[in-house]
Amino acid sequence: MKLDSVQIRNLRNLQQVSLNPSHGVNFILGINGSGKSSILEAIHYLGFGRSFRTTKHKHVIQSEQESFTVFCQCTDQESVKRLGISRNINDAVSVSINGVRGNKISELVSQLPVQIFTPQSSDILLGSPKLRRKYIDWCLFHVEHPFLICSNSYTKLLKHNNALCRKHQVGYADPQRTYWTEHLAKYGESLTQFRNTMMERLIPLITSNLAHFLPEFCVEISYYRGWEKGLELIEALAKASDRDYRNGYISVGPHKADVRFKIDGKPAHEVLSRGQLRMLVAALQLATTQCLMSYTQKTCIFLLDDVGAELDAAKREVFIDKLLESNTQLFVTAIEAHQLEFIDKYQNKKMFHVEHGQVREES
Repeated sequence: MKLDSVQIRNLRNLQQVSLNPSHGVNFILGINGSGKSSILEAIHYLGFGRSFRTTKHKHVIQSEQESFTVFCQCTDQESVKRLGISRNINDAVSVSINGVRGNKISELVSQLPVQIFTPQSSDILLGSPKLRRKYIDWCLFHVEHPFLICSNSYTKLLKHNNALCRKHQVGYADPQRTYWTEHLAKYGESLTQFRNTMMERLIPLITSNLAHFLPEFCVEISYYRGWEKGLELIEALAKASDRDYRNGYISVGPHKADVRFKIDGKPAHEVLSRGQLRMLVAALQLATTQCLMSYTQKTCIFLLDDVGAELDAAKREVFIDKLLESNTQLFVTAIEAHQLEFIDKYQNKKMFHVEHGQVREES
């Protein structure tokens, strides 16, 4: 999928912006506060239905306005699609796909695979396991269509089982308890199989990327499924049952899964510098775009915000080169042109300058 045009209205300091990006790489220059990251934020809304900068949608709406809108026209191989999203100050959402309006964000974001790399992307390694599960699940969402039904079913069943834990005491005999535990185990095993298969696809790609990004390190990658090795999930749930009913929540299952990265037996984040952590994250995110292309022939839109943050010129260049090799449409923001001193070699590119919310394409 490639963006042919993007229209942004009343999003932060972007009152009315229209741009026609290159299908290759797009460089967006501007000082802090000019609006360059807001352009990426607008595209992120099309790919995720939310901001990467705030959880409060009303904070994204321009002052004294009721709503913001992002609209795009994009090309998917031979077909052209028109996609849009609007959010108002009351948090209501409206999405549009080829002129048909609705409110299901999942239908919109399934059309437009978007990834983003920011100075905060190292959180995937430094933060909670939930962020690493999201990393796997993004790829599954776009590659394996039955995954979403399985994931949603497991989430609903987990909530119901947690409610039963809070309601009943340890040892309470309730036929519902067995019934709902069996269903939780069934969908949990299916969800885990999806993730195991995806990790088998991603790990070789990550390892290959790290040979370019961090050749001086050997990174060991493993997937922890969320319960004791050697047990079926139904057995693990039974083993933890008394503790879970005492604590009021289910403590084992794929909602506790994690991806672990080690170097010489130590957690990678304890060995690598901030810049090296960013390159490990770059290898992870590049792998998802490569996987998407390999298994679906879909291309990804990649947002690279503040390329100069903790990446030296050589690393910036190799990262952009590898993204473009996977046929990614790339949007790169930078404060100053000297951070992009290597861009002359790219043929299929455009340069945009942003100042006070106004966007000018360089001729």
